[in-house]
Amino acid sequence: MARMIQCRKLKREAQGLDYPPYPGELGVRIWREISRDAWAKWLDIQTRLVNENHLSLADPEARKFLAGRMQAFLFDDQDVEAQGYVPPGA
Repeated sequence: MARMIQCRKLKREAQGLDYPPYPGELGVRIWREISRDAWAKWLDIQTRLVNENHLSLADPEARKFLAGRMQAFLFDDQDVEAQGYVPPGA
C-alpha cells in the first residue's frame, strides 16, 4: 500500500513520495510534507524555469534560484511560473 500523507501544497491527503527527492533536511521535509502530485507539478515548473531562463544547472546561482522558487512553490503557497511562459492553447 502506498504511503499517504497530508500534502502541505495540495492541502489534502495524497500519496507520498517513496524517498527524499532532494538532498539534506529540505529533501526530508519534502518527503514528509509534499505529495507525488505536488512534486510532479514542481518538476514541470522547474523544467519551464530552466528552459525559459536558459539556466545551467552547473551554475551554483541557478541552483540557488531554483531552490528558492521550489520552497516558495511547495511551502509558501506562492504562484511560481517562468516569466513569459504561455501554456499551450492559451
